[in-house]
Amino acid sequence: MMQSMAGLAKRAGFVTSVTLIATVLLLPSSAQAQAQNGLSNLFGGIFSGSNPAPSQVPPGPGGAQTGAQPWSGEDGASGHPLMTAAAIREAAGNFDNCVASMWPDAARRGITQENFQRFTAGLSPDLRIMDLMDSQPEFTKSIWDYLDILVNDNRLAKGREVLAKYKAQFDATEKATGVDRYIIASIWGIESNYSTQMGDRSVLQSTATLACIGRRQAYFRDEFLSALEILNRGDLRPEQMRGSWAGAFGPTQFMPTAFKRFAVDGDGDGRRDVVDNPTDLIASTANNLKKDGWQAGQSWGFEVVVPQGFNYMLADRAKAMPIAQWEKLGLKRPTGQPFPHPAEKAYLLAPAGAQGPGFLMLQNYRVIMKYNPAEAYALAIGHFADRLRGGQPFVQPWPRQERELSRPERLELQQLLAQRGFYKGTPDGQFGGQTREALRNFQASIGVPADGFASSDVLDRLRGR
Repeated sequence: MMQSMAGLAKRAGFVTSVTLIATVLLLPSSAQAQAQNGLSNLFGGIFSGSNPAPSQVPPGPGGAQTGAQPWSGEDGASGHPLMTAAAIREAAGNFDNCVASMWPDAARRGITQENFQRFTAGLSPDLRIMDLMDSQPEFTKSIWDYLDILVNDNRLAKGREVLAKYKAQFDATEKATGVDRYIIASIWGIESNYSTQMGDRSVLQSTATLACIGRRQAYFRDEFLSALEILNRGDLRPEQMRGSWAGAFGPTQFMPTAFKRFAVDGDGDGRRDVVDNPTDLIASTANNLKKDGWQAGQSWGFEVVVPQGFNYMLADRAKAMPIAQWEKLGLKRPTGQPFPHPAEKAYLLAPAGAQGPGFLMLQNYRVIMKYNPAEAYALAIGHFADRLRGGQPFVQPWPRQERELSRPERLELQQLLAQRGFYKGTPDGQFGGQTREALRNFQASIGVPADGFASSDVLDRLRGR
C-alpha cells in the first residue's frame, strides 16, 4: 500500500538494504509528497533469502520494542530544522507530554480513556527511526536488478501455493470486487514474501515517535491516533501491529489510516484482521484497489518495442493517448500480438531509456501507483502478477552493461543540469519527474535520444568530456 508516506519507508526492519532500492529510479516527484495508503517506498522485506531473524528483545509496555539499535546522535541528512540532533533530543525529552497531549483528539475519535492509558503506558521513543527517516543511500539498484530480486522462481512458487491454498477466498473476492487475484497475490508476495518478512517494530512505538519527533509530525499524529482506534475497536492486538519503522504492518503493509479506509471483515467474524486472517487480508487488499479505481478485466499494461528515432519527449505520464495512436507512432508488442483494446488510453514508460524495453501503462497501473507511488514497484507488481498467471518474462533485454550512478554522481548530474539552465529544482541526488524532464531537454539539445535515462555517458557529456 504504498500509499504510505511517500518518499520514505513504510515497511520495514530491513530498511538499510532496502533503502538502496527506494531512491532508485523512477520515483515520481509525487512520491516526495505523501501517498495515502500504506506500503513503504523503501520496499522493506523484499529480498528473498534475506529474512533477518526476528528481534530477540521482547516488546516493552505498550508493545514498544526495547534494546533496539541506537540512534546515531547526528543531524538528519535532510537539513530540516526538526531533524537536527538538538531538536531531536529536545523533542525526545518532551515525548511523554507529547503523547499525553493527544488524549483529547483520541477521545474525539471514540477511544476510551482506559484504552488510551493502557496502549500508551510505557511507550518510549525509538530514535533510531530518525536515522532511517533521513537516510541517504550511496547507491541504488538498477530496475533490472530490482526486478530480478522481486520476480524470482522461489517467490513465484510460493505465490502459486498461496493462490491454490486460498482459492475459495480469491474466488469470492474476485467475484465481489472485480480485482484480479494475481495482482493481490503479487502485492502479498512482494510486500512481505508471503507473510515471512513483515517487519518487527511496534506500530504504536514507531508512529508515536514520528508523531512527536522529526519533520513529519502532523502526518504521523494521524497515523498514531488511527493505530489507537484500531486497537480500541478490537480489530487487532498490539502484538499483531508490528511492521516497518514508518508504521506499515501486515502481509500487504497497511498504514493505520489506510486500514481505516480499506480494511473489511471478509469472513463476518466481527474483526478486520489483515495480519493473521487470509480472508480479511485478501478482501481488504482488493477493496483498497477497487476504491482506488481498479478496472475489472483489464491489464495493467504491455511491454512494447519502441522504434529507432522515436521522440522520447512523449514518454511522460501526462501524455496519455489511445493505444491505436501509439501504434501509428510505431510501437508494437514484441510478441507480435495485437493490443486487445486499441481505444484504451495509455502512457509510455521507458525506464531504461532507448536502450531498454518500453511499456504502455493503463489505468490499472496508475491504481498500483496509488498503492505505492514508485514506478519500479508498480512495474514489478504488474509483471509478477502476469508471471503468476502463466505469462513469460519480458522479451527485450535490459542494458545490463550500464551501471547506476552513485548518490554523489546523481547530485553532480543535477547540479550540472542546473548550471546549464535545464534543472530548476534543488539538487538532492534523488531523481523524479523534474530531473528526467531536465535531462530530456539536455539530451535533445545535444542531438541524442531524449529518453531521460541517467547513464554515465550522459554525466560525462554534462561534464564536457
